[in-house]
Amino acid sequence: MAMAYAAFPSYKLAQGSGFLQQRIMCVRKKDKERDLHHPFEVVEITPPPRNLGIRCFPSNIHCGESVTIEGQAYTVSAVTHRYQLRKGKYEPREKRLDVQRTGRYILNLYLNDLLQKS
Repeated sequence: MAMAYAAFPSYKLAQGSGFLQQRIMCVRKKDKERDLHHPFEVVEITPPPRNLGIRCFPSNIHCGESVTIEGQAYTVSAVTHRYQLRKGKYEPREKRLDVQRTGRYILNLYLNDLLQKS
């Protein structure tokens, strides 16, 4: 189970293309652990969608993994990496986790299985 690390964000403002860009880095006590965790925007996708903020998770987090955020158990439904084309290169723009509460996730799996069987 992955735990959401408290992100002590380090903000960098970079100017490019006429706008300021904000970068958030996950800061840990040891430098070798710093590269293992990345900031993700976390969104609970059950209607209505609710933003749970920016949290630090391991870079290899995947669908179906259980995470705990503010004492609530969630299951990752989707991991999205978005890129933007700049100066002929694709640069990472956003990392997003779509999560559901664990009970809701299991119920959806069960209902989808029933639908497939009918």
